[in-house]
Amino acid sequence: MNEILKLLEKDSRLTAPQIAAMLGMDAAAVAAAIAKAEADGVILRYTALVDWDKAAEEAVTALIEVKIAPQRGEGFDRIAERIYQYEEVDSLYLMSGAFDLAVYITAKSMKDVAQFVFARLAPIEGVTATATHFILKKYKEKGCVFTVAPEQEERMLFI
Repeated sequence: MNEILKLLEKDSRLTAPQIAAMLGMDAAAVAAAIAKAEADGVILRYTALVDWDKAAEEAVTALIEVKIAPQRGEGFDRIAERIYQYEEVDSLYLMSGAFDLAVYITAKSMKDVAQFVFARLAPIEGVTATATHFILKKYKEKGCVFTVAPEQEERMLFI
């Protein structure tokens, strides 16, 4: 099953017969395994990874580290649930280290990210500190390498 999941995670457009051929399995067995994974909530969704720079869409991605005071009896969950409800939030992770949560958001501009932090995130009861980092360039995301323009490749060779 893990081999099927890894292939789907890499390319969710693969069909059961294609996966079966790649793994030397029966297509019906692969289709049944996929259906079971969907029903069990193992496969949550099928998505496309878009290079928004090439799509000519203006978008800013930011990583916001959030330090919170855990709530009695609820830990970090109540605050995390409140944060992930916001449309701008792409991903939210509980993490170890100096900050408790890592929040990835996408917005139209840096100003919109700042607005999100000071108007929505910082006022949440229990949030004690934030640190915002803007993603300047994506090299690889979810196993997909973003290509480098040929003129940049030449320049990079001489560095």
